[in-house]
Amino acid sequence: MWKEIVEFFGGAPAKLKVARLMVDLGFSINEKKRVVCGEVEISDSSIAKVSNVDRRVVRETVLDILGDSRMKKIFLGIKPAGSFLRDVAPALGYGVVEVRARPDAVGVIAKATSYIADAGVSIRQILAEDPDFNPDPKLLIITEKQVPGEVVSKLLTIPTVTKVSLS
Repeated sequence: MWKEIVEFFGGAPAKLKVARLMVDLGFSINEKKRVVCGEVEISDSSIAKVSNVDRRVVRETVLDILGDSRMKKIFLGIKPAGSFLRDVAPALGYGVVEVRARPDAVGVIAKATSYIADAGVSIRQILAEDPDFNPDPKLLIITEKQVPGEVVSKLLTIPTVTKVSLS
């Protein structure tokens, strides 16, 4: 998906910044041509400020998206993923496992979750960054408690894994 968006906005870096923010935050476009997060409308000026572009660029980006059937389908369908617990995990008593692997890796989530489950630790949340969107993607696993150290050793045996850290 991201490659298509980059191609679509190839000659317009400011519009690409707006599109990236929308994808990053799960913002979509509604039938009233407004940028929304769920049912909450987000002003063009707010998006412009965060994207460091003129508010007119935001409006042009929305209109460009709506003028293309493929982009329209993507941006009408984006949904926010909800609260991500990584930064509040310690306050909740949860653990965080960060796994880095080669971007073309297959089966990392399956193996990693299997090793965590084998240690008797429940998983609360998982976020796998898209390698097309992020050049150094991470797999972030929020667990009900800290995982034992031996799980890190097992995770490092996954052939495509390059780094594991706990917090």
